[in-house]
Amino acid sequence: MSARIYLLGAGAFAVGTSAYVVSGVLPDVSSELHVSLTAAGQLATAFSLAYAVGAPILSTLTGRWERRTLLIAALVLAALGNLIAAVATDYPVLIVGRVVAAFGAAVYTPAATLFATGLLPPEERGRAVAIVFGGLTFALVLGVPAGTLLGPVLGYKGVFALITVVAVLVAIAERSALPKVDAPPVVSLRERFAGVTDRRVQTVLAMSVLGVLAAFSVYIYVVPLLKETVHLGGSAVGILLLVYGLGAVAGNLLGGRATDRFGSLRTLYGVLLGSIVMVATLDLTATTVVGAGTALFLWGMFTWAFNPPIQNLLLELGGGLLISLNASAIYLGAGLSAVVGGLVIQLVGITYLPLIAAVLDVAVLGLLVTLRRDPALQRVEHLEEEEQVLAAVAD
Repeated sequence: MSARIYLLGAGAFAVGTSAYVVSGVLPDVSSELHVSLTAAGQLATAFSLAYAVGAPILSTLTGRWERRTLLIAALVLAALGNLIAAVATDYPVLIVGRVVAAFGAAVYTPAATLFATGLLPPEERGRAVAIVFGGLTFALVLGVPAGTLLGPVLGYKGVFALITVVAVLVAIAERSALPKVDAPPVVSLRERFAGVTDRRVQTVLAMSVLGVLAAFSVYIYVVPLLKETVHLGGSAVGILLLVYGLGAVAGNLLGGRATDRFGSLRTLYGVLLGSIVMVATLDLTATTVVGAGTALFLWGMFTWAFNPPIQNLLLELGGGLLISLNASAIYLGAGLSAVVGGLVIQLVGITYLPLIAAVLDVAVLGLLVTLRRDPALQRVEHLEEEEQVLAAVAD
């Protein structure tokens, strides 16, 4: 497998850290800028909604760009956004920095995903997607716990400055190591959204929105949630977040391999059932350090095994044009999660967040059932099975 794909994953790590690190520095932002915890959580909303709106529009505007140049420009833009956040002295400027960083991420992630899938044969496409998204999971493994651990030492400004440096270094590395790749045929914004008229595509995008909403409505507020359930703080919470991130890495890799072996639909069934069980019982299992560590690892694993089969399903339905739309769906769900999570905290309390997330996952499972009945997708699953058998025979 090409080592260059892992460099693409490193770029995803840089932009992913800028997206997720807010969860680790929420208390510091709240304290230093004198805003409520819920208001601080809206930094995640600003990033996510800017990404959701920006992904299809920016993908269209940059459609003629050579692909390596596009990836480097996206990383530089993400670095600029984090630099703005690092020097921000008030809440509005910090919001601006988050929006700029989101635009960089909105360009990078879909472009890197398609770049990676082009470096491998079709039967390994799920693994290629998993490697790029592996960079996002490593952002959880290292980025968010680092924010929790370094926030008290460096302050949130120092954390954003560190992300700026990482993004610039990856951009330099990609400039040296990646080949030039011509831009694909130019696609208009109307053509980019044409696939949304397909009911199956609508269903998959809705699954992405609700699935991410379920996961992140809990994860964005996981630091105060753990303080409530386990009565821990500081470095102990950082270690628990590291355990979640390790589960996320394992889930992302397993999700990619399971997609290549069993197909998208069957993989999604297993992932969703596991996720429902883990998040529904989170407030019961995460009451001791050992219980919280185990629950967070398994929850992270099932949560992040969701992305590879969803991405692969969209590639089966409409090709690469749908990837940027799915990126928008992912970040729309993430943006709504801070709002939904904040409302749940205000109305019924933070310990109810896992239960609400489980209900949302059940809704995703219901949408999956409707897809499973689609004859065209059933044929795709059968073709994948035949390809797997032929590959096994050839080996």
